[in-house]
Amino acid sequence: MALVAAAVLAVVSAMLAVGQIERGTYEQIGRVLSVDGQDWTDVQVDGLQVILSGTAPDEAARFRAQRLAGTIVDASRVIDSMEVAASRPVEPPRFSIEILRNDAGISLIGLVPDAMDRDAVARTITELAGGADVTDLLEVADYPVPGGWVQAISFALDALAELPRSKISVSARRVEITAISGSSAEKKRLEDKLIQAVPKNVELILDISAPRPVITPFTLRFMLDQDGGRFDACSASNNNGRARILAAAAEAGLQGVVNCTLGLGVPSPRWADAVVSGLAAVKQLGGGSITFSDADVSLVALDTTEQTLFDRVVGELEAALPDVFSLDAIKPEPVKIDGTGADTGPPEFIATFSPEGLVQLRGRITDERLRSAVEGFALARFGGSEVSAAMLLDKELPGGWAARVFAGVESLSLLNQGSLVVQPDFLDIRGTTGNPDAKAEISRILSDQLGTAENFAIDVTYLESLDPNAALPTPEECVATINGILNARKVTFAPGSADIEGDGLATINQIAEVMRDCAYVPMEVAGHTDSQGRESMNQQLSQQRAEAILTALRARRVLTSNLTPRGYGEAVPIADNDTEEGREANRRIEFTLIIVGNDEELGTEETDAVADAPADPAPETNAESPDGQN
Repeated sequence: MALVAAAVLAVVSAMLAVGQIERGTYEQIGRVLSVDGQDWTDVQVDGLQVILSGTAPDEAARFRAQRLAGTIVDASRVIDSMEVAASRPVEPPRFSIEILRNDAGISLIGLVPDAMDRDAVARTITELAGGADVTDLLEVADYPVPGGWVQAISFALDALAELPRSKISVSARRVEITAISGSSAEKKRLEDKLIQAVPKNVELILDISAPRPVITPFTLRFMLDQDGGRFDACSASNNNGRARILAAAAEAGLQGVVNCTLGLGVPSPRWADAVVSGLAAVKQLGGGSITFSDADVSLVALDTTEQTLFDRVVGELEAALPDVFSLDAIKPEPVKIDGTGADTGPPEFIATFSPEGLVQLRGRITDERLRSAVEGFALARFGGSEVSAAMLLDKELPGGWAARVFAGVESLSLLNQGSLVVQPDFLDIRGTTGNPDAKAEISRILSDQLGTAENFAIDVTYLESLDPNAALPTPEECVATINGILNARKVTFAPGSADIEGDGLATINQIAEVMRDCAYVPMEVAGHTDSQGRESMNQQLSQQRAEAILTALRARRVLTSNLTPRGYGEAVPIADNDTEEGREANRRIEFTLIIVGNDEELGTEETDAVADAPADPAPETNAESPDGQN
């Protein structure tokens, strides 16, 4: 009996010892594998054998796990039951090209498919370069051509032909264009052309900028008569100066809303000081005109102005003008416009431009040679219009007559219809136009070619019906129209996400139609949420939803370069977040008009204090995303 008990005790002791060894081995191997990051390994210990199982991410990881186990127990005791995950196929690289074009030439850098017809692309690039340098730094990879790549490349090359100063980034189904145009009109033309030409399966990101125009000469002309004050031309170098000029003009009797062009080429940083002084002088005289052409200033009083008042105002203006400006002051004799070119009265040259396109040239001219030159000049300026010439020769005309005639005919060509009368001491042009900048251009032409010490009158009326761009809505109308759409049917998102739901897509379609005529309008697309959830999460969600609006519009081939997405999260509530109705109101998308032009031109400062000018608030539109949560 004692022997049996001893045998049982020995067996139990042996089993306990084996179990303790197995647990110790298991713990040691598990610890080593865990420290090395091999957590995918399953460890089993059966007596002296160690069994490793699990799926290794690769062959190297499997071998390392086996080697680590062999550092704890003899390697011959390690049983390898591990598997290795099937290797994933190598993904093709992301093909892309960066094309840079400027006056120096064209550069290409990027990775393209080996199957792409590089020779055809190279020929096109060489032709576009026109003899300038072409730098080809493209690399190739032997992978299939991705879908949309051919269409994107073809469109990019077409765009490059239109954009001599540009950077074009091309990838499959996506083209990003950054370019500089010469003017606002050219910017709009390029945008319209590229948007219409982009293939349906290619996303276009377009950013074309138009620098401030160079105004030569830098011109401003203000007139004051019994009907009030008006600008024939208004130029300013920065926003502060423009505000001061408009405030002084309003004080002098300016009528209506005026656009004072911000441009480059100002002759002095004290331009606004000089203009404000000149406007004050016209007000003191009770009428007349003030013309600035670069640093030359011409003050023309009414012919009824008292001489004493005229002398005093001229003296004060001469003292007030900054040193660089030169003043010519005129108190003209009464002017009588005959308009017949007859022998009686002062000699006249008359030109009329009818709505039907007939140009009639009458009145006095010095000689046959000048008559032929004026007729040829009119034919060139008025294009396909019919020109009828019936001018009389008069060798006794005053000096400078030819310059006055050419300047007048050039000015008349900017109108849709009108008349011109040239006299020795006066020039009168009047008519109608569909160009809102025509008066300013005429003023620059006459000031530049005749000099500022000349008396001329411009009576030009802008008619919206003649303006080809008048059909476009104003920025305020664009925002108001989008506001109406969003109020009628809101953009809806899936709860807690930036995915636009089905009902919201119909609203996006309506906004896209409006945006085709409003792509030039700078607007902010702002996302807002309620206060539920973490503040950082709400801000991120609102930003994603604002960006989702732009993505949806781009998918509908709408230009979005003037739209700026911005997420405000819960920071700008419009209702009480303690009620469900309030939270639903706070979950919204807002379109807000961005007022541009608030940045100061570098290197241009006003030396005097800037007068405060009132500013109209930017209109807003509100629209919710009633998804029930943030």
